Amino acid sequence: MELLPDTLKKQLVLDQLAKDPLMQKGPDTIKEAIRQATGYDLTCVLVSIGPHKEWSGDGHDKLTPIRLSIYDIRDKWSGKWLRIWVIPNNHLADVVAYVWLTVIEEPRGMPIQSTTDCGSETTQIYGIVNALQELLQLELPLDEIPAHRFLKSVHNIMIERGWHRLHIQWGDTVAYEWNMGIISGIYNPDLPHHVDLATWLWSTLIQEKLDELKEEFNTHKICYDSKKVLPSGVSPNVAMALYEDWPHVEYCLQPVDVNLIRKLKELIGGKDLVRFVSEGFATHCEGIFENLGFSEITFQNVWNVFSQMLPLLFEENE
Repeated sequence: MELLPDTLKKQLVLDQLAKDPLMQKGPDTIKEAIRQATGYDLTCVLVSIGPHKEWSGDGHDKLTPIRLSIYDIRDKWSGKWLRIWVIPNNHLADVVAYVWLTVIEEPRGMPIQSTTDCGSETTQIYGIVNALQELLQLELPLDEIPAHRFLKSVHNIMIERGWHRLHIQWGDTVAYEWNMGIISGIYNPDLPHHVDLATWLWSTLIQEKLDELKEEFNTHKICYDSKKVLPSGVSPNVAMALYEDWPHVEYCLQPVDVNLIRKLKELIGGKDLVRFVSEGFATHCEGIFENLGFSEITFQNVWNVFSQMLPLLFEENE
């Protein structure tokens, strides 16, 4: 069997994309078109026709021992992280749907296709994106490009690679620092008021760190790889901003009625779905934190902040 050089494989795919200005061909059709035109049977074609053609999403459970979950959504073509969010539970369908709707709300548009694993928590977003696509009246071949695609987590490559990078960045730091609060006797997980304050502090800390990581990931220049059809040699932010510099690329974001998206978010439960504590308690915590003069919460000072805030919040319990 003749082995094709990667440059030729890439060009064959690009040639087919150039013949599809309406973006109606899925990977299987592209592979078949290449086979019929050239006789070559490509066993794997990783292809995305442009920014926002496909978003991949998945949950991360490494922080569940400290009662925190992570969910993220990433654009396939550019590799840009659209959202990395610490949430109370990434196994609840309403919560996951709220995250997806928020990411759709921000650019006022949705991808042609969303991709998640097969968990029960993804059933609601499956229904929502299909309904939204019908409202948009997109003339797409849904048998080849369904509005939502299910993959096993291990096959959701865009997300799995990201989790690996996150683990490298943090390693076991989070779990270690959390356990230090218990070992030192500062934090008692059996006391509800301890749990409330620790939950507010740690969810705030983790979200700030995730925002920093998202910025780092999106501005990091990826090494050039001639084998890739997708962008390389630039950062995800640059790829997204300068997508027109790549041949045969289309900007695929599908405009949506943002008021409808906001109504859907409220209908399924609103912002309470992603709150760790009540809005009033969070506001009280923020005021005390500011009055204590701390500039930020870090892994190094979080338990010191906890110790100083606790008696001010719950004097009757101490």
